[in-house]
Formats: sequence, structure tokens, C-alpha cells
Amino acid sequence: MDYKLQVGVQSYLEMGSLDDKSMHDLDDECLYSPAEMDVQKTQSTNSNEHVSLPGSLPVGGNKMIRNGIYKSIKTVVFSNKLNLLMPFGPLAILVHKLTAHNGWVFFLSLLGITPLAERLGYATEQLAFFTGPTVGGLLNATFGNATELIISIYALKSGMIRVVQLSLLGSILSNMLLVLGCAFFCGGLVYHGKEQVFTKATAVVNSGLLLMAVMGLLFPAVLHYTHTERQAGKSELALSRFSSCIMLVAYGAYLFFQLKSQKDLYVRIDEEGSQNEENPDDEDDEAPEISKWESVIWLAIMTAWISILSDYLVDAIEGASEAWDVPIAFISVILLPIIGNAAEHASAILFATKDKLDISLGVAIGSSTQISMFGIPFCVVIGWMMGREMNLDFQLFETATLFITVIVVAFFLQEGTSNYFKGLMLILCYLIVAASFFVHEDRLSTGEGKQPKT
Repeated sequence: MDYKLQVGVQSYLEMGSLDDKSMHDLDDECLYSPAEMDVQKTQSTNSNEHVSLPGSLPVGGNKMIRNGIYKSIKTVVFSNKLNLLMPFGPLAILVHKLTAHNGWVFFLSLLGITPLAERLGYATEQLAFFTGPTVGGLLNATFGNATELIISIYALKSGMIRVVQLSLLGSILSNMLLVLGCAFFCGGLVYHGKEQVFTKATAVVNSGLLLMAVMGLLFPAVLHYTHTERQAGKSELALSRFSSCIMLVAYGAYLFFQLKSQKDLYVRIDEEGSQNEENPDDEDDEAPEISKWESVIWLAIMTAWISILSDYLVDAIEGASEAWDVPIAFISVILLPIIGNAAEHASAILFATKDKLDISLGVAIGSSTQISMFGIPFCVVIGWMMGREMNLDFQLFETATLFITVIVVAFFLQEGTSNYFKGLMLILCYLIVAASFFVHEDRLSTGEGKQPKT
């Protein structure tokens, strides 16, 4: 009888299924002698599956921590072939230190940032399992825009005000047309037999905020081009700073409205039985691959590393423009946001292909709203504190482009449904915008680039 009990305990240990609860269950069923208990602890210590016995096995606990770190690195870093581009980041820094080829530094930095931005979206997706769709979309937009805000502050400090304006504008256009369009297009191809549905309340509120942002950018531009300032050179800047403070207050009220006051408007569509009717068990089969705190740590690491590479990217913009004979406006509005929004791009498409359009909408449109209502006014206020005359006059061509884009996207969102055709139309609209900036010469950015940095 004793031999059978020992064999049973040993088989449990070898299968790696003996935890604290099962240990107590076996202890209740049969009585062990002190010697047998010592043998059992020795076997559990040497087990290949590292059985966790809190408070009694500190060595095994340290080994489990090391194995957990190794598993986390393997899951995040080595599970995607796109991560093969990660070494280009350190290579860009090396080329910047050893040579003066800004074109190569810019190109290598773009390649190095691409996998990092994609992994940023992956970590945010994992964190969304623990936060829900609304907070998950907000977190994705925040971490996706953190790099752009850091770049903007760095560029403001260097006196590159026009680069700040164009890069933030390009990020809004990229999110509203390219990211949202690709999400609608890919989701529509996967679910081609039906129209995907999202919450109209979210789209209406975000569209209103985007129109408010357009109003904030439009009035300083009109004031400048009509030459109706009461005090030349001062009224435009004063209006921009006042409008920026109002926009920041409006965005703070929006966050309170979204997360606290009207949470019932942002419930998931599948709770109403209209988004996941065909596959009600799909979401139950999904599980996070890393824990909540692992997601937070990886988000911080990826954001910091992207910010470091982005500094080298900004320094090489002017040299790359001269080497490639490409306008700085095109690089700032089109190329930089495509890489900077890679996190939003990847996660929005991923959520759309899983029929979670609420999160995709929160990522794409939420990111545009955050940049227009928080990022741009925040840079104006920071420039004010730095003594830089950052204003909301983005020039007539850029402001008109943003206004038309907001109107087009608002029309596409008013029905609360999406399909691959709507996504294709948004992508084609972005191609028109890209072509427009390729043939557009921004004299302010050209003149600014020739000025010495302070």
C-alpha cells in the first residue's frame, strides 16, 4: 500500500500537476511519515516543471523568475519575423556616430522603428485583455502617440516648429485615412459576408471633437491670411495659445465623459448581440500570452527605445531630404507618420480581423482625436513655456487638407457600419493626400531648415 502511494505521488510530480492545492488534497487522503514528506519535497525541488511551493523553495522561485523572463522575451521578441529588423536601430546610431550620411541614418532608423512600433501594438493588445475595449483603445492611442509627443518636444527645443506642425498633422491624416481604411478593408475581407458594426456614439463624439480641432486650427490661419489682426504678429499667437488651453480643457472633459459619466454608451457591441452572433465562442477561446505587468513593462521598454531612435530620425530629416531630393513636408507628413503609427496600424487591423471594430475605431479615430485635441495644444503650451512661438496656424494648404479629411471620414462613420469598400475608399483618399504633399513645396519648412539650430 505504501509503495502504491509513493508511485502515485511520484507520477503527479513528474507530470508537473502537483501544486499547493493538490498537495493538501493528497495529504488529507493519506497520512505520510516525516521521511516520506522530506522525499516528496526533494522530488518537487528537482522536478523539471518547477513546482511552486511558496515560502519553502526560494531557489526554485528564482529559477521560475528566470524562466518567466526568458519566456516573456521569447514571446515578445522572438515570435515575429518582423523583429529581424530590430538590429537596424543600433546600426543607425552607429552610422550616425561614425559617418555623416544622414540619408542612411534616416533609412536605418525607419527600419529599426518599424518592428518596435509593431511590438508596441502587440503589448497594448495583450493589456487590452485586462482593461476592456474603451480603456484598451485609449491606452493604445496614448502609447502610440507618446513617441510623437517626445519627438515634438525635442524638435521644439531645436527650434524646428514647422517639423512639429507637419508631423502632428501627418499623424492625424495617417490615422484617419490609412489606419482606419486598412482596418475597414482587412476586416471587410475577413467578414465579407456581412457588414461589421461599431458603436455610433463613439464615432459621433470623436467626429465632433475633430471638427472642434479643425475650428481651432482654421481661425488662426484665416486671421493670418486676411491680415485682420489687431496687433500684427501678436494676435495670431495669443489666439493660438488661448484656443490651445480651451482644447485641453475640452479633451479632459471628453476623457471624463468617456470613462466615467457615460460608460454605458461605450459598451461592447457583442453585448448587444450584433457583432459576434456568428462566433459567440471566439472571444472565450482567446487568452493573453503575457501577464498584465509584463505588458506594462514591455510598453515602457518599447516606448523608450522608439523615442531614442526617433531623436536620430529627426536629426537626419533635412539631410535625407537633400540626399533623396524629397520635400521635407512629404517626409514629415507622410513617411514619419507611417512608421510612427505602425503600432496603431498593426493593432487596428488585428482587432478588425477579429471583429472588434470598437477597439479599432478607438485606436484609429481615438489617436487622431488625442493628437488634435491634446498633442497639438500641448505642444503650443510647451513651446510657450520654452519661449518658442508655436502657434495653430498650420498654413492654408495643410488646414484645408485636414478639414476635408475630417468631413470625409465623418460621412463614412455616420452609419455605424463598415465594409471593405469603405476601407478601400479611405486608402485611396490617403494616396491623393500623399501625392498632394509630394508636389507641394512648403517654403516655411525649407527656410526653417536653413536656419541654424539653437
